[in-house]
Amino acid sequence: MKLKELIKNIKVKKFINEKDVEIQGISYNSKTIQHGDIFVCLKGEHTDGHEFAKMAAENGAAALYCEKELDIDVPQVIVESTRHQIADLAAAFYNYPSRKIKLIGVTGTNGKTTVTHLIQRIVEDAQHKCALIGTLGYKLSGKDTYHDAKHTTPQAPELQKTLEMICEQNIDYVAMEVSSHALEQNRVGGCDFDGAVFTNLTQDHLDYHITMNNYFEAKALLFRGLKKGGFAVINNDDDYAQRFKSVVPEGVKIYTYGIKKTADITASHIDFSIHGASFECNIKGKTGKVNLQMNGMFSVYNALAALTAGIAMGFDADICVKALEETKSVDGRFEIVSKQPLVIVDYAHTPDGLENVLKAARELTPKDARLVCMFGCGGDRDATKRPKMGKIADENADIVVVTSDNPRSEDPQLIISDILAGIKTVNTQKVFVESDRRTAISMLKNIAKQNDVVVLAGKGHEDYQILKDKTIHFDDREEARKVFC
Repeated sequence: MKLKELIKNIKVKKFINEKDVEIQGISYNSKTIQHGDIFVCLKGEHTDGHEFAKMAAENGAAALYCEKELDIDVPQVIVESTRHQIADLAAAFYNYPSRKIKLIGVTGTNGKTTVTHLIQRIVEDAQHKCALIGTLGYKLSGKDTYHDAKHTTPQAPELQKTLEMICEQNIDYVAMEVSSHALEQNRVGGCDFDGAVFTNLTQDHLDYHITMNNYFEAKALLFRGLKKGGFAVINNDDDYAQRFKSVVPEGVKIYTYGIKKTADITASHIDFSIHGASFECNIKGKTGKVNLQMNGMFSVYNALAALTAGIAMGFDADICVKALEETKSVDGRFEIVSKQPLVIVDYAHTPDGLENVLKAARELTPKDARLVCMFGCGGDRDATKRPKMGKIADENADIVVVTSDNPRSEDPQLIISDILAGIKTVNTQKVFVESDRRTAISMLKNIAKQNDVVVLAGKGHEDYQILKDKTIHFDDREEARKVFC
C-alpha cells in the first residue's frame, strides 16, 4: 500500500519528506523490522521508540510514524500520539477487517475468557463460524488450536492482522476479550463492534488505572463506541450497571441479565453439585431448566451473559441453552484435576475472583471436610489487593497456604508479607507460608485429607512463572497431578 493512501484518513499534524513510498508492513520493534515497513515510534513506560528510529531506518524502514520531527532522511508522518493512533494506521493497512465480520467484545474484571468461549459455542451451534481472541490466545474455529498471544487484547497491528486472517477464512463472528488496558491504550481503535458484553467491575489493575472511576471509564469506552444497530449486554446485578447503561449510544439496544435484580434474562432456584450448576432460567417470561457442567455462582453469571448475547444476536433460545449445557469448563477456570481430594485450579487473581471461587468450592465441600486454599499475588501489580485477598482467604477457607505467584521484579517474601497483613488468624495449623510454589503444592499432600477440597488459585491456565531474572515453565495443573494423581 502506498504511504499517502495509508494515511489519508488519519489525523496527521505534519508530513515530512513527502515521498509516496510503498509500505509493506507495520513495526514498532527496530530489531525485527522488515524492509519496507513503516516504523511506529511508541513511547512506553521504560523506552521511547523515537530513540530507535535511526536504527529502524538503517534496518529497512521505509517511513516513520512519530510524534516529532527527526533528523532522518525518510518520510515522516507526525501525529499527536503514536500510542493512540497506531490503531488507525493498522486498521487502514489491513483494510478495516472488523467491518466485514460481526465483532462482539467482552469486558469486565472477571469472566471474560469463559464468556467468549460460551459465545463461540453458541454461535457455532447456530451454524455460523466464530473465532476467539483473548487471554488464551486466538483460535479460528471451535476445533482449531490456540495460537499464543502476549496480551489479553493484542497490540493494534497484531490484532488487525489477526482480524484480516479471520476474514480470509470466511468466518462470520469474532468473540473477543477486551481488557481495560487495551481500551485505554486504544489497541482496539479502528474496530467496529457490533456488540459488547459487561460481566462485572471489581478491584483490579489499580496499579495502572489508579482509581476505580478511571477503571470504569476505560471499560466504558467499549460501550461508548458501539455502532448504531448494535447491542449492549449488561450484568444488572453489578454496582456499575446503571453507569454502563448511561454511556450506551442512542440506537444501540440494551439487554440485561441477573440473579438478584429484575432483568431480561434471570436465573433462580440455583443448585450446585460436583457435576455442575443447575438453575431455572427465565428468558423474557419463558422459563426452563439449565444444567451446566461448570460450577459456581460466577459460572451461572457467565452463562447468563453468553445466553443474553446469543439472544441479542438473534439466535434461538433452545440452541443457546443446549450450547451452554454441552460446554465443559475452560482451561484453568474451576478446572478439576483430582477427585480425592477434590483439587480445583482457577485463574482467580483478584479479591472478587478469589471470593467467588472459594464460595463455589465451599458448595462442594462436605460438612465433615475442609476447604484448603493456596494462592499468591503477582509482583509489579496492584499491591492494595494483597491484604484484601489474604482476608478473603482467611474468612472463606479452613486452611490457607500463602505462596508465590508471578513475583516479577519484587521479592516474593515482601509480597507474602503484604498478603499476611490481611490475615487475622495466627493459628499455625490454619495458615502456612511457603514461597516456592512447587514446594507449596507438594505440602498440600500432607495437609489435605481425602474428602477435603483444595483450591489452587491465581495462575489457572498459565504454564509459566515470571521470576525476577527469568521465566520458567510452571503449570499448577501439572504439579497438582504429580502430587495427587
